[in-house]
Amino acid sequence: MNDHILENNEVQVIGKAVTETVFSHKVYGEGFYNFNIEIPRLSESTDIVPITISERLLPTQDNILGKIFKISGQFRSYNQYEEGKNRLILTLFALEIEEVEEKELVKNANTLHLKGFVCKNPVYRTTPFGREITDILLAVNRSYHKSDYIPCITWGRNAKFANSLKTGDAIEIWGRIQSRTYQKKLESGEVIQKTAYEVSISKMEISDENNKPKEDIIEE
Repeated sequence: MNDHILENNEVQVIGKAVTETVFSHKVYGEGFYNFNIEIPRLSESTDIVPITISERLLPTQDNILGKIFKISGQFRSYNQYEEGKNRLILTLFALEIEEVEEKELVKNANTLHLKGFVCKNPVYRTTPFGREITDILLAVNRSYHKSDYIPCITWGRNAKFANSLKTGDAIEIWGRIQSRTYQKKLESGEVIQKTAYEVSISKMEISDENNKPKEDIIEE
């Protein structure tokens, strides 16, 4: 794979497997599996991160529940047709995996670095408690003329600055993969719990389309 593409999208996490592997799909005879890992935050909460991995990298296809893994890869997206419309699915595509001891499971072992382009104007809002938040959808180039579309969220003064971004602006960000649960009401009236994934940005750099030196480093 092109090294430049790899540098656009880098993730490393350490987490505990909280599901067993489930077969996902096959490409050119190579099988891929999904499972979830749990990563402790600095607070008492955790993030649940979905993993997609080739059968050729899996240490074993069975009995991974409770094991601790260090995983390096890329945060990727794809569209899935669901309930009459396309839904953006996000997953950490594993390129390297290693089983580690439980002592390696430290809080916030969840780092991400992306370079991409803002692909829709950011959305700025404030919470009922007055906290400022800006949502960004970032397009990150992948090999074979593909792109991943990654929802990102900024906080505080980062949010205020990010609100000035426009579609097409090139940015570089650092942060972590974040999961959050929410309730969705179905047409039948049933309420179900779902999980959304996004990047929580801790730092960003802005550059123009002409690849001039990056400037305006913003950090929480």
